Order: sequence, then C-alpha cells, then structure tokens
Amino acid sequence: MQYKLLALDMDGTTLNSEKKITPKTANAISELGNCNIAVVLSTGRGLAELADYKTELKFMHYGILVSGGMVYDFFNSKPVITHPLDTEIILQLIDGAVAENAMIQLLTETASVTREEDILNMETFGMGIYQDMYYRNCVRCDDFKKFIRENPGKILKLNIYHRSTESRGKNFKRFEKFNLAIDYAEKTALEITPKNISKASGLKELCNFLKINLSETVAVGDAENDIEILKTAGLGVAMGNASEKIKNLADFVTDDNDHDGIVKVIEKFF
Repeated sequence: MQYKLLALDMDGTTLNSEKKITPKTANAISELGNCNIAVVLSTGRGLAELADYKTELKFMHYGILVSGGMVYDFFNSKPVITHPLDTEIILQLIDGAVAENAMIQLLTETASVTREEDILNMETFGMGIYQDMYYRNCVRCDDFKKFIRENPGKILKLNIYHRSTESRGKNFKRFEKFNLAIDYAEKTALEITPKNISKASGLKELCNFLKINLSETVAVGDAENDIEILKTAGLGVAMGNASEKIKNLADFVTDDNDHDGIVKVIEKFF
C-alpha cells in the first residue's frame, strides 16, 4: 500500500515525555512532508496550545484539532470545518465540573480559556507538566457561564480535569444523559466534544477534503482518545508507551515516544 497521509497524535506520540519534539523526529516528519505526503496533527489540543511548537510543526499543512472539533488549514490560517458544542449543554456541564471542584478548560477556534487559580494548582489535577504552557498561552476567566453565553457557537471542546479518577468517574456517569462524545484523557481528565465528533471523524472529513482514501492513511497514537482513529485509518499504529488496550487493537506497535517511535513508523511504512 502506498500511503498518502500520516496523522500524528501530539502528547505521548509526537512529543516525548518532556513535551518536546526531538530533532530526529522533527527531521523525519519534515522530510516526509517534502515527499508530498500529507503529515497532519491529530490532537486534543487547540491552536493556542500549539503555539510553542510553531517552528517544529511549520511543515504540517493541516491539523485535526480539539479532538476532531476543528479541521484546520495551518498554511492559510483558517478552519476547514468546525463543530461547536451546544451552549445550553455546556452550561450544564460546567455545573458538574463545579460540583466536583474540578478544573475547567474551554477551547474555541483560537483560544484556551481557564482560571488563574487552577493554572497555579495544576499539579492537583495531574497536569503539572503543562503548567508553564497554560500560564503563557491561556486566556483567564473566572465566570465561565458568562463567557459561554457571550460566545455562543464558539466553544468547540470542554476539558474537565478532576482531582481523582473517582471524581472523573462520577462526572462521566453524570454526563451520560447528554448526547456527547466523552473520552478519558491524561490522568483524571474528560474531553468533551459533540456527539460523533472525534479524531476519527476529523480524519474522514480531511480525507474527503483532500480526496484521499481512508485506506491510504496511517494514524499513530497512544491513548483512549486515539482508539477510533486507529480503527478508522488504513493502518493504526500504537506507540510503545501506549496501554495494552491500545496496543492490542493496533495493526502495528512502534517504539515509545522517548525513542523516536514516529521515525520507525516513517521508515517502515513510507
């Protein structure tokens, strides 16, 4: 099979455990892009959370961002398609987050929005490694409901970072009544997008836009929010640092993210 597109998860995949892209991985991805292969991001992150990697990712034309909530054209700095959350439902989700004393993060097309107090205490939510990035790149907000009401149709994703896995489980059950896509992520997080919106749906939309068959795609990931895209792509690859659940459903398992697993994928399949 001559693959034409490589979709790469960000955290735990393209980034190593220090949240950096190694020169070896960056060079391999750049060279692949120069060979007319579409190298795209497939991530739960939004645009604001990619700001630190502009140099390393400058060769990527497209991104499946905010867990499929937006397909983005980096070269032309504009969305290809977006899928906002329903305003009234988000307001109810905020109530659940507050009930669990959790950290709230709203993602719009361009912004990452959260509270100053939570940024200063991110270790409490199992997110300490991201603290510096959030401190520099987030818009501060103390009244989420006011922000949501003032920005109808602009919220693409809601992340809720809990203080424990038990607390996350409570909110997962609390939110089951809503018609949403809800994924476990990080240590205690819930990632929430509209129903049927995922990295997999974003891959389908991007392939349709680029006129590439799904069978001609390779997707690489490490976490539960990568499951659907690994199943949907022509070839699903799990990182060596992925859980056994992810590895078992993948077509191939590469090296871990601290040993340039992406390079091995490129060398083997492209």
